[in-house]
Order: sequence, then C-alpha cells, then structure tokens
Amino acid sequence: MRNENTSTNLTSCKSLSPTLSQRERAIAKVSPRNSNESNLVCAVDLGGTNLRAANIDRDGRVHERVKKSTPKSDNAEDIVSVIASAVRQCEAESEKRGGQVQAASVVVPGSVHAETGVVINAPNIPCLPGYKLGTALGNELGRRVLLENDANAAALGEIWQGAARGYRTIICLTLGTGVGGGIILDGKLWRGVDGTAGEIGHMSVEPFGGVKCKCGNFGCLEVYASATAVVRMTREQLAQHPSSRLYSIPSDQLTSEEVHRAAVEGDSLALEVFHSVGVHLGIAMASVVDIFNPEMIVVGGGVSAACDLFGGYAKEEVMKRAFPVPAQRCLITKAECGDDAGLLGAALLAFQKREPDFSHENAQKA
Repeated sequence: MRNENTSTNLTSCKSLSPTLSQRERAIAKVSPRNSNESNLVCAVDLGGTNLRAANIDRDGRVHERVKKSTPKSDNAEDIVSVIASAVRQCEAESEKRGGQVQAASVVVPGSVHAETGVVINAPNIPCLPGYKLGTALGNELGRRVLLENDANAAALGEIWQGAARGYRTIICLTLGTGVGGGIILDGKLWRGVDGTAGEIGHMSVEPFGGVKCKCGNFGCLEVYASATAVVRMTREQLAQHPSSRLYSIPSDQLTSEEVHRAAVEGDSLALEVFHSVGVHLGIAMASVVDIFNPEMIVVGGGVSAACDLFGGYAKEEVMKRAFPVPAQRCLITKAECGDDAGLLGAALLAFQKREPDFSHENAQKA
C-alpha cells in the first residue's frame, strides 16, 4: 500500500485551482439581465450513453438545459434526430423568456474533421465514423452546425471559464470512460493536419505486455487511467484482497465511484489502484511536458474527482522523467468547469467563429 503522501497530494491538488463554487460566484457578479442573455449558442455534448444540451450566453452563463439518451443504433440518422430534438427543445425554452439561439455547436467523443463536419473516429458511437454529421445536422436544423472533438472543447471551456483562465499554453486531459486530450498552444486550439491531434489517451505507457486497448494498440494510457481502467484493475486484484470492502460487491456492479469511495476510506486495494492511475498518468504527462512545455495540465472528467488520490503520484513521475525546468513550471490541476467544460468550449467555438484565440491581448476579449 502506497498512501504515505495522500494528505499532501490532497492539499497540492486542491490548491492549484479555484473551486467550482468560486467560478459560479464570479459569474453571478455579472448583471443578471443584459443583451448577452438573448444572444445564445445551443451547445450539445454527445456522449456514448447520454447527450446534454444547453443554451450559453457570451458571458459563459448556462441557461436552459436538456438531457437525452444517446440511441443505441446502427443508423447515424437516429443520432441526428436526437441532437436536433435537443436543439429545438433548447430553442423553445429560450424563446419563453425572450432569448434567441443564434447558432448550434456539437462536440463528439472522437476525432472529427472540424472544417468538413465528418466524424473520423468515435469508438463509443460506432455508427458515426465516416459520417457527415455536420452536414446532416445542418440540413435538419436549417443552419450551419459546428462540430468538434469533446476534449478539445473541454480545453477551450477551461481556458475560457475554468482553471486555465489567464494561461495560453495548456493541455487538458479528460479521464472518463476513455481518456481524451486537448491541446492549446499560445492561445490557439491545435487540431493537427487531420483533426486527430490530442489523442493523449492512446500514448503507449506500457510497451511490454500491456493491456489491449479498443483502438487496437497495447498499453495505451486509456487502459490505465480511465474509469473503465479503474474498474478493470480493481477486478483483477480482488482475489488477492479478500479483506477489501470492494470484495463483497458483485463484479458486474463495481464502479469507479465505488472504488473512489473505498480509497477515501483507506481501503488498501483501492489506494493501490489509484496509485497505479497516478503513475501511468505521470508517465504520459512527462512526455507531454517535454514535447509541449505547457504552463498547465488540466485534469477533468469523472475520474478527476479522485485527483487528491493520484495527483501527487502523477507529479512525482513528471518530476522524475521530464526535463527539470518545464517539469517545475508546469502546474497540474483539477478542472474547474465540471461537466460543463465541453458545453462551454462548444459555445465559444460558435461565438468566435470556430477559431478562439487567447493569445496575448485577445485573452482579455474572450
């Protein structure tokens, strides 16, 4: 059991960024009624299980919300229908208070070609790869619909309204069902030549005999630092830990949230699992630090709730493996915007015509 530094990790992880309540208080200081409230973007965050939509104004305030189940279908048109339904519902709700949706923006859990609106890869929604989702939504809604990768959008959300406010070069890691990454260099989102940049979850962190990933590779970060990985690693070690409080939970009912709760209570198996998450995450972060020399790495997604348990181990690996100067400079912090990060980033894309710019003087205008 390696939990000697747990209390230290908790302090360092929390101290690096403001809390969500602080963000909400800051936003609340803005006048409750202004023209920005009637100029809205309907942002949609499409997930493998659910989709969430919300109307967002230019101040980053979230207004009407809609949540729907993502169809388990082989027909991409079913996805189009449910997204369009959510957008129309948001539009109708905004009109009740005199608001108006000016644009729609959708983020997808996979790689997309932002300019053409084509989904390149979406492991959790297998009917979408190769599909012209942007065009189909535009035809259905009668307006252009922007499309973006969900982790890219989360990075934009955090630099606009979250933990990375005031910074220009950041990496955002989203630890959820999988592991996503968003890269912002000198205030500008970096998508890469094919729109696939930022797939940090598919960096190899175990080159010899690693677990096979859904992408086909072995030893990806995703199979060691996602919610899915937390459950898998716990299941694999349960037989060796009969005294663990997790031992009595049926295997098919075990969740990453249960493992987190057990770790907070001091369960040795759960603590070992999050130690492993931190080490593997730190190995990937060290490479990211050496390649991009970021000011900050923001960690979001559901697993980030356990940041106090693994953040210190990740930072230790970064300090051991990366060049000293960029490693010391780089802050590793928990995301601030929660589930709204992707929605906020999607809205920002529409407000700034797809190319948000936080470099130098533009950072104050966003």
